[in-house]
Amino acid sequence: MKKIALVTGATSGIGMACATALAAASYRVIITGRNTAALDSLADRLAREPGPESVCKLVFDVCNLEACREAIGSLPADWQAVDVLVNNAGLALGLEPEYEGDPTDWYTMIDTNIKGVLNMTRIIVPGMIERGRGHVINMGSVAGDAAYAGGNVYCATKSAVKAITDGLRIDVAHTPLRVTLIKPGLVETNFSRVRFHGDNERADNVYKGIEPLTADDIADTVVYAAQAPAHVQIAEMLVLATHQANGSFIYREK
Repeated sequence: MKKIALVTGATSGIGMACATALAAASYRVIITGRNTAALDSLADRLAREPGPESVCKLVFDVCNLEACREAIGSLPADWQAVDVLVNNAGLALGLEPEYEGDPTDWYTMIDTNIKGVLNMTRIIVPGMIERGRGHVINMGSVAGDAAYAGGNVYCATKSAVKAITDGLRIDVAHTPLRVTLIKPGLVETNFSRVRFHGDNERADNVYKGIEPLTADDIADTVVYAAQAPAHVQIAEMLVLATHQANGSFIYREK
């Protein structure tokens, strides 16, 4: 029987790449997100290859605990036993100094990046423990290692994801479950366009002068961690572009 992977935030970027890569690696994939049209498009593509039995879609907001419970509870019986949970849904909004930040942006990041991870973990992990198998892969960031200028609240949320991941690893150490934190650096997706509220020129400048990572690069690390032997736990993986030293230093060719 093929293993089942659930990927949050699968409508674009890293989440979509993870769902695609896991399906190609012979996982049955549950794709989730809020954008129905984007999920339908991805589901149609995965249904063509590797096949219709390989994909199941759920439309809901990970920030809403009751919506999460309802969506997971609606899964057909043969999709309930999730083997790999990829908590990918997340975003950054704004790059202003903390004293000039938009509280609406703050609360959206906190709700998505922190509460979303907690909600899905709370719903999925008890079943993993009961079945005696499972793997939680949380999408952190190099931004969780140290704050950078303008990153304030976003960096704080990704620091929280690291602490939540480390805490879960301790909590399940008596079980066969594995817990992994993936920390991407500069990845060219729609991340910066979301951060800058659709300002494409400002977003494009983020990637000038450097060859950034791609969503597929990060998806490769997720599949690698998931397919490691059962006795091997990839606890944490920091993935940077070659000319990126950390969250704040990037060498750009002129």
